[in-house]
Amino acid sequence: MINVVVAGFGLLASVPLMVIIALAIRLTSRGPIFYSQTRVGLDRRGERAQQPASRRRADMGGRLFRIYKFRTMGVQPAGHAQEVWATPDDPRITTLGRVLREFRLDELPQLWNVLVGDMNIVGPRPEQPAIFAQLREQIKGYDLRQRVRPGITGWAQVNHSYDQCLDDVRRKVSLDLEYVARHSVLEDLRIMALTVPVMVGRKGGW
Repeated sequence: MINVVVAGFGLLASVPLMVIIALAIRLTSRGPIFYSQTRVGLDRRGERAQQPASRRRADMGGRLFRIYKFRTMGVQPAGHAQEVWATPDDPRITTLGRVLREFRLDELPQLWNVLVGDMNIVGPRPEQPAIFAQLREQIKGYDLRQRVRPGITGWAQVNHSYDQCLDDVRRKVSLDLEYVARHSVLEDLRIMALTVPVMVGRKGGW
């Protein structure tokens, strides 16, 4: 209920801002306003245990879904798109996109993902399937993040900036697992409150 109420109110309240962002993207760079990408979501272990063996062998770590963002990068030529992390000086990021990423405004369309049940407001950030597969092999306990629904913000996000290397991921996984162990309504409300100064202060965003 809290996720639906917060996401619904957030969408209504941010409509004017999102219209301005959409127009700015359209006027400053060629390509679509929104960007969507496949991400790994909640791992429903009970459901997977009942699936045929052939499907379990193709386990992606959780249910795949399409995440939505405002586009912050230039459109990549066909065949050049890769599942890689962005970096602070990434040439793919547009001038407007850099501002949106600094204030985390590119994440606003994910309120729709919350309304349809793909995500929560608070939870570990969902990763791309190929990167997820690599990190699951490299970091112990990485897949345990999927025991809760992924979120727009999270305990790791309010305490750490975007990932730039494997050590960053390890630190954020540790924070994510802390959240998984103690997540509750009150904890989610606390993290939501902590997210506001992170956005306003542009903490860790680029």
